Order: sequence, then structure tokens, then C-alpha cells
Amino acid sequence: MNIRLSDHFTYGRLLRFTFPSVIMLVFTSIYGVVDGFFVSNFAGKTPFAAVNFIMPLLMILGCAGFMFGTGGGALIAKTLGEGKREKANELFSLIVYTSIICGVVLAVFGFLCIRPAASRMGAEGRLLSDSVRYGWIVLLALPFYVLQFEFQCLFVTAEKPKLGLYVTVASGVTNIVLDALFVAVFHWGMEGAAAATAFSQFVGGVVPLVYFGRNNGSLLRLVRLRGRPDTRALVRTCTNGSSELMSNISMSLVSMLYNIQLMKYAGEDGIAAYGVLMYVSLIFQAVFIGYSVGSAPVVGYHYGAGNHQEMHGLLKKSCLLVGVSAVLMFAAGQLLAGPLSYLFVGYDPGLTALTVRGFRFFSCSFLCSGFAIFGSSFFTALGDGLTSALISFLRTLVFQCAAVLIFPILWAIDGIWMSIVAAEILAAGVTFLFLAGKKKRYGY
Repeated sequence: MNIRLSDHFTYGRLLRFTFPSVIMLVFTSIYGVVDGFFVSNFAGKTPFAAVNFIMPLLMILGCAGFMFGTGGGALIAKTLGEGKREKANELFSLIVYTSIICGVVLAVFGFLCIRPAASRMGAEGRLLSDSVRYGWIVLLALPFYVLQFEFQCLFVTAEKPKLGLYVTVASGVTNIVLDALFVAVFHWGMEGAAAATAFSQFVGGVVPLVYFGRNNGSLLRLVRLRGRPDTRALVRTCTNGSSELMSNISMSLVSMLYNIQLMKYAGEDGIAAYGVLMYVSLIFQAVFIGYSVGSAPVVGYHYGAGNHQEMHGLLKKSCLLVGVSAVLMFAAGQLLAGPLSYLFVGYDPGLTALTVRGFRFFSCSFLCSGFAIFGSSFFTALGDGLTSALISFLRTLVFQCAAVLIFPILWAIDGIWMSIVAAEILAAGVTFLFLAGKKKRYGY
């Protein structure tokens, strides 16, 4: 039985509706991790450090897709809730076409700035050359990377979360198979891993374009735009999705700052250890992000329809689900710190010990991070992009940057691992303050 945005959502229905989005984001993270596994074990420590060193910059360029997907998805869901399906299709098409152009422009910009940017962050010698080569190959598929991020959100708005999952699985399998072939069999090293990633992003971006370009009875489809584009709606999309854009840009900037600090306190080993933490953290955080992406169109629809009681129920249920997931993920992080570290860097005992210690500190952040992630998405769904952006901005750029600059002075490298925990605690507190303060305004 298909679940509609207009339905009443019990715990079971909410979990069933958001589950494909959770699996979709988790699987996306897993196949991203595969690059790191193959590069580390088949190419070596320096190429592995290079991939992790340049990845934040590539994420900054690609995360425009999240801005279009979350901001546009909320606006489209609200429009559908108001009963304006034709207008929703026009908005959907405008957002997709604009994101393609944006992806091309960002790819060209990336080619021009990637070497000077890597050099300014402190890369030199082989680390610099490896970082630039990996980045150039991945940038070839950047427009499709933008589309892939965008459609992960818009599939849910179109009431097709399972189809979004299938596309993500297809993209992930492509990456895993090509990683094994290019890196482990052909021994193309880091360049092979980059090519595998680029091919997988092509699959993740093109398949949804083909699907929505056909008249297949979907709630949303691509249509030909008539007359002048609705620039006001486009501005609203970008403004509303700016929180997710800010969140992803901020996380990438913070990762760059972490790399700079780690290079100072632990050298390449520190960057490699942080890479492992980031890969595994992406999988854990994907649970929260996937749930937020899956539930946002439901919140947006009922807000547009004026169903305040349903909104209150969604918020209450979501906070409980996030809390239970947070405890489970913290426990898993503590138990799996050793095995996961060994999986990536077991060939180097010193690096393994450093990674395990960092992981035990780092996993404490899972207890709080989900609340800020969901809270930011919740306000995006309500059309309150400013509040959503504030939560994301404070969580990443303010709290984490301050902590990672101050804590190492007091506790050296342990301070770097502890900084994320302090930042997530503060971000969760700010999120609950915003939720309480805006309750009357939005009626949830």
C-alpha cells in the first residue's frame, strides 16, 4: 500500500515512509567509504590522505544539490498541499534545469581553483599532486553529482522514496564494482577510485532525469517551461535550502580546518585517522540525514494544508525516534571503534591506535548530532530557511571552528577529537530553544 503525504502518520507509517531515504543515504555513504577502503589498502597511506584532504572542497562544490533538493522539495510539497499540482510540476522542472546549469559552472570553477586551494591548505609534494589528480577526475562528473544529491530529496517529495533508493543502490553498486576492478585488479590506484566515483555519480544523476522526463504517472515530472521562469520561486528555493547548503559548506570548511590542525599536531597520520572517522561518521550521520530528508516533505505538506495537530505529532514522534537512534549509534561506535579502524589502516599499528582513540571520543557526538540535523530540516520544511540556516551555521562553522581552534591548545590531539562532541552538545541545545520559541508561530 502506497503511503501518501496527506496520510495520518503513526510511528509505523512514519518509519516505513522514511526508511527508503535512510537506507538511500546510508548506502550513499557506504559506497563513498569504499573509495577510502580500496585506496588505503591497495594504494597506500599518502594517496588515502590525499583523497581525504581534497574531499571537503569537492563536497562544497557538489552540495548545491542539497540546496536545490531540500529548498525546492519543501516549496513543492507545500504547493502540492495547497492543491496546485500543475504549478508544482513547473517548480520541479525549473529547479532541475537550473541545477544542471549550476553544476556545469561549479565544475569549471573547480578545475581552476583546486590546485591553489590545496596548496593554501598546506599540501605539498606528492600529497598536493595526488589531491589535484583525484579532484580533477571527480570534477568531470560534478553536474551529475549535483543532480544526484538533489534527486535524493525530490524522489521523496514525488512520493517515490523506494525508487530513489533503487537509483542510489544502482549508483553504489557501480562504484563498488568499478573500485574493485580499477583499484584492486587493474592497480590504477587513486585515479581508478576517482574514475569509479565519477561513473557512479553519472548513474545517480542521469537515471532520475530519464525517469522524470517521461510521462509515467508520477506525482511530479519534468515539463517544458512556458514564458519567463519564476525567479521569485527560485530565490525562495535557494533561500529556503540555504541551511542545508550552509551546513554542507560549513562541514567541509570545518574538515579543512581539522586537516590543517591535524597536519600541525600529527602530520599525515592525523589526516589519515581523521579520514577514517569521517568515512564511518558519514554512515552513522546518514541515518539522521536520511530520516530528516524523508520526513521533511510530510511536514511541509501538512503545514501547507494547515494540519497543526498532525505537525505536532510528527515533531513529537521524530524527537523520540532520533533519541533512540542516537543511543544505539553511540553504543555501536564504542563497540566497533577497533574493528573499523583495523579495516582501514590495520597495516600500520601506530595509525590504528591513533584512529581507535579518536573514534572513542568522536562517537560521543552521535548522542546529540541527530537533534540539530532534524531540527534544521524541520524548519526548512516549514519554509523558515533563516532559522534552519542559523542552526546549521552555529552547529558547524561557529561551535566546531571555535572548539577545534581552542581545545588542541589545552589537550593537544585529544582536543581535536573532543571538539566535535562539545559542538554537537551546544547545537542540540540551540535547536531545542528554537523549537520551543517558534511553537506558537507555526502551531506544531
